[in-house]
Amino acid sequence: MSRTAGTSKRTETVATDAGEARITWLPAQDARLVLAVGHGAGGGIEARDLQALAAVLPGRGVTVALVEQPWRVAGKKVAPAPRTLDTAWTGLWPALTAPGLPVVAGGRSAGARVACRTAAALGARAVLALSFPLHPPGKPEKSRRDELLGAGVPVLVVQGGRDPFGRPEEFPAGDHGLVEVPHADHGFAVPKKAPLTQDQAMDLLAGAVAGWLDGLPRPA
Repeated sequence: MSRTAGTSKRTETVATDAGEARITWLPAQDARLVLAVGHGAGGGIEARDLQALAAVLPGRGVTVALVEQPWRVAGKKVAPAPRTLDTAWTGLWPALTAPGLPVVAGGRSAGARVACRTAAALGARAVLALSFPLHPPGKPEKSRRDELLGAGVPVLVVQGGRDPFGRPEEFPAGDHGLVEVPHADHGFAVPKKAPLTQDQAMDLLAGAVAGWLDGLPRPA
């Protein structure tokens, strides 16, 4: 899949009750919706999956908004409690809806949890959950399945085949869609000996997300 970087990328700082957040906008021409994606607890918007979506989706009519939580903007290394993450996401939501388009809430890892927890209350069109942390590594009994199943809107999970936070076969049955990126870990890295390259893995991820977004029913 070809990747074309946006030519009108811009950043916006948004004040929230949890501090200043930042949105990097990658607009699409004749956009039909916004995909807002947040990062995880161990990294920022430079994550390979977020960058792959930002490179591909604007060419498919989807404006991408890469959201940085206040703790990242402030240069801190440790993410705050989930409640604080939700507060920041809720506080910047009006900026995400400002273009007047339906907004799909998304994120990777901790960001996916935030999107699931807040989607219904905020009126998100759907949720994209990248590397959803179904449980802490080695602790399947500490499941977060209720967050996923309780999103209240259409959900697509994209999960690495060897993600220690939850392999695809561990996910509960439900209304959500599930796409596996074979051989990928929690950061969607694939081993050099894998039968697909890193670029092919990202093409698979971006293509699956683009197809799912294309298939979402249009608002009445």
